[in-house]
Amino acid sequence: MSMILSRALGRHAGDLSKLTTLAVANSRSSRLRHSGRKKVELASLSSSRSISGSSEMQKKAWDTQADEYKFWNREESTSGQAQMVLDMSPDSIQKEARILCLSAADDAANKPLLDKLPFGSRLLHVGSQSTDFPDELIDESPNVLFVSPSCPHARLILPLVLAKFPTIEWIHVRSAGIDFLESDELPYVGKKGIIMTNAKGQFSSSLAEYVMMACSYFAKDIPRLLKNKDSKIWDEFEIQELRGKTMGIVGYGDIGRAAAKLASVFGMKIIALRRNPEKSEFDPVCDEVLGTGRLSLQKLMSVSDYVVCSAPSTVETRGMVNADAFKASKKNQVFINLGRGPVVDEDALVEALQNGTLRGAALDVFATEPLPTDHALWDLDQVLISPHNMDRTATFMHEATEFFVNENLPRFMLGHSLLNPVDVSLGY
Repeated sequence: MSMILSRALGRHAGDLSKLTTLAVANSRSSRLRHSGRKKVELASLSSSRSISGSSEMQKKAWDTQADEYKFWNREESTSGQAQMVLDMSPDSIQKEARILCLSAADDAANKPLLDKLPFGSRLLHVGSQSTDFPDELIDESPNVLFVSPSCPHARLILPLVLAKFPTIEWIHVRSAGIDFLESDELPYVGKKGIIMTNAKGQFSSSLAEYVMMACSYFAKDIPRLLKNKDSKIWDEFEIQELRGKTMGIVGYGDIGRAAAKLASVFGMKIIALRRNPEKSEFDPVCDEVLGTGRLSLQKLMSVSDYVVCSAPSTVETRGMVNADAFKASKKNQVFINLGRGPVVDEDALVEALQNGTLRGAALDVFATEPLPTDHALWDLDQVLISPHNMDRTATFMHEATEFFVNENLPRFMLGHSLLNPVDVSLGY
């Protein structure tokens, strides 16, 4: 253990004063729990240290029960604290992590699972079908299931894997949305006591940038500029400011708030719609927050110059932005959808664009993907279409895997609450 501590102290010397007390508190109070399963043999779990410290210092260092630690945001959250505890005090480990990975075999974003797993965790197998996981693995009592959107037919395979390996305690999804897992069996995950988490907070900043690009695309009339350049026409015309305009955000989660933060810098007013408006009561970037429901949505649509739809696809939200919502739209409104395609009634959207109710639309997601070549949206000049790739940076999925490896996996092993819990019954 001295060698592990030496390496850890060298890497984290600047943070040692904050976390030494917590590491020792974990070390002294926790030992491996077996719960009738095969005993985990970890050679380094043999010694402990004693350094005194106040409870106030521990809470300041890292209070895992505080609301700010419940959900992850790569710009705002403090990273690596749980991993640091493991580095400095390996005997703080409560349980070994035995991981199955449900993904395509050639998924390059799995690399952190292969070479960056923390001490006390093991990747048992990678597969895309339940039959890919040998029966011999049952004796290993796998307790973690990592699920990637790259797994074909994941909604069908997940229940089979869970039935085959009833020792699974935690499912982590390497995406923000879990709609690709939706099935009749999914609601039973929570009833079985299995925890589900996702990669919320990993993709928000790039999508927020897309929102501001889309707003500027219409405010500065970029299509007209491109057309004039192509025709070599010097055509002076008036443009619009974003300052003073109102942005309405349908689905004020991590992505919605990231967009609001950027929009507020531009001087825009923010009105948001979310299931629990009281959670944004003191949000410094949100001017007004509404609850969910038809009337709230219509109010938001009636006062917003730009509407950003970042709501997840659930039973309750599908078709939520419908003809009635568009009829309530403020004149010359721009509609931006980057959440999930099925949330919007696309026929009603097309009609609103064709009859002039909407000035334009920027769409990154669609009810059917790829968007069929005969879809009316392709033929509308005032529509900006992107192929569901506005969060697709070169490293976005690798970073999502690293979040699992570096943040949530150490928490699981320490017995702490996990980041980004998903309410399976709600679908997000």
